[in-house]
Amino acid sequence: MAFCVVRSALRGKIVTSLRQGFPRPLTCGLSTKEKVDEKDIKKSVFISQSSDVYTNLALEDWMYNNLDFTNHHVMLLWRNDPCVVIGRHQNPWCESDLTSLENNRVSLARRNSGGGAVYHDPGNLNITFFAPKQRYNRKNNLVLLAKTLEREWNLRPEISSKEDILIDDTYKISGTASRIGRLNTYHHCTLLVDVDKKLLKSSLVQNEEMSISGSTATKSAPSPTVNLKELHSGITVQKLVAEVGWQYLRTTALTQQDGGWNQVQKQNGFQLVNPSHDWFPGIDEIKNNLRTWEWRFGKTPKFTVSQDHNVGCGTVHIDINVEGGLVKDVCMTLPEDLSWGNLTGRVSMLTSARGQRFSPSIFTIVKQAIKQQQLHFTKEHQKQAARV
Repeated sequence: MAFCVVRSALRGKIVTSLRQGFPRPLTCGLSTKEKVDEKDIKKSVFISQSSDVYTNLALEDWMYNNLDFTNHHVMLLWRNDPCVVIGRHQNPWCESDLTSLENNRVSLARRNSGGGAVYHDPGNLNITFFAPKQRYNRKNNLVLLAKTLEREWNLRPEISSKEDILIDDTYKISGTASRIGRLNTYHHCTLLVDVDKKLLKSSLVQNEEMSISGSTATKSAPSPTVNLKELHSGITVQKLVAEVGWQYLRTTALTQQDGGWNQVQKQNGFQLVNPSHDWFPGIDEIKNNLRTWEWRFGKTPKFTVSQDHNVGCGTVHIDINVEGGLVKDVCMTLPEDLSWGNLTGRVSMLTSARGQRFSPSIFTIVKQAIKQQQLHFTKEHQKQAARV
């Protein structure tokens, strides 16, 4: 569901047409090396009218690649239907239970920024700060959010050394990640308001039957979480949209001074945005790419996944090497006293699994291939048994 609630005092004065206050295209903006007077920097709060994760991620990337934020900083507020979003360099088979996601109709997306895996649903508010590279400051952005929670609801959030927002130095209400380019940056984070914690927990659980190794993929660091709604019953996503946006607009762009209503009146205000081709030409191509298997799974850093298989007369160890999300090689390690056909030790298997898209079901294909040749004790083992 799209959300459009803003502070009632701002209606009619601050909410403007997107086309009236849009930042310039990047190709015709000022050089980021030019010094800009703080009073000349405008701010806008964009509110996405989409709840589709691929559309909202595409909107982020479109703005990052096409707009000049030299004289115009932007906060983008957005919500998603239930989904898991992994970092650019993560392994989805490590970070989530893909079967659970499918059963619960939870989408899987890979974003362009780094960091760990997160769960989103309509009870989660996503916030993206856009600025030129030389003004990138995650700490200032998080302080702004913490001040909002303190001022409006008397909470005492803290910012950790990892730049998460914590309650009682333990419970996480916000994770953070960034993308830094030659000219532009964005820093995005979350605020857990009223998330389905049961679905969050079941979505971010690894398949324990698989052992994954040999990978450079970024691993998430799970933390205990709390919903803001549990801390103050008056907090809703709609109210948070208004208050976070209000705090952003009343704060100066460089020195972070609170200018109150006078500062707000200088800004471009709240703007509802429709992430469609008509508003953002080319966004559909970005969105469609984010939906593809090649992006969500094929961009996974290479890894090896292993599993033990009991064959009755012993246990064989199976290793599947995966590159680009595809099975590159399958190896089987036999116990010293077993042979597979005439082969012993570590065996590279010729199987139909090679070249296929990896999924845990590949192990079933491999196990069936093992059955195609007889496993038996080696001659040396038979001699030893005869002597006994």
